[in-house]
Amino acid sequence: MNTIKKNPLFFPLLDFTAFLFWGVLLLKYWVTGQINRLIHPNYFLLVFICSILLFIISALKILHIYLRFYRRKSYTRDNQNSILLLPKGWGSSLLIFVAVFGLVTEPMILNSQSAIQRGLVDSLPPVTLQPEAFGAGTKPEERTLIQWVRTLNVYPEPDTYTGQRANITGFVVHLDSLPDDYVYLSRFIITCCAVDAYPVGIPVKLPQSRDNYPPDTWLTVQGAMMTETLPPLDATNTNSTREVRHLVLNADNVEVVPTPDDPYGY
Repeated sequence: MNTIKKNPLFFPLLDFTAFLFWGVLLLKYWVTGQINRLIHPNYFLLVFICSILLFIISALKILHIYLRFYRRKSYTRDNQNSILLLPKGWGSSLLIFVAVFGLVTEPMILNSQSAIQRGLVDSLPPVTLQPEAFGAGTKPEERTLIQWVRTLNVYPEPDTYTGQRANITGFVVHLDSLPDDYVYLSRFIITCCAVDAYPVGIPVKLPQSRDNYPPDTWLTVQGAMMTETLPPLDATNTNSTREVRHLVLNADNVEVVPTPDDPYGY
């Protein structure tokens, strides 16, 4: 510790490292496409710009260190009277630790447990509605899972869609309130970032037990829509005796598929 205190370059270099590592981390997310798991596509360019700015700041920081060191100006008395929320160097050290963790790991995709914790819904808030996504010319079997939910949000009567063919993809959620041959096929909607993501989906009636499809398995399901009376889908709903009519996909073909590169809806 005494060696660190006597070295005037330690803390400036720590700050430089924090800027550099975060620039590398943001650029890594942008280049590898892992940014799809974190934020809405509207902010992809902003992340790239921020990574470039961090590289510029780190370059200016190292230039500043170089000039001051060779001009023999000491860092030891800088900010001696400033008030810090954390001991000197702790903030940069924490940023470096988080950046390194992000560089050696991949962002996790929100799963069925996250869906249950955040509450399952079969409708969307008004801010996410995009009626143009399911115009009159869109065939039912061409709608995505998100487009089906949007359609239901505008025209909620399930009998309207009885008999219509569907071909949707999502991940499996097991709900104790549903029969053994039912799963909830879900996807998360992102409006800003993964923190505010919430799940939507459609109940699916399987031709066999759901035990064949563990939670978080991604499925592409084909079948016909029908109306069923089921308990509330939201696991947080304590009024479990109240049953409601739901649009259900009666599956005649179920295929396990890999997790998509872009697992969220927008």
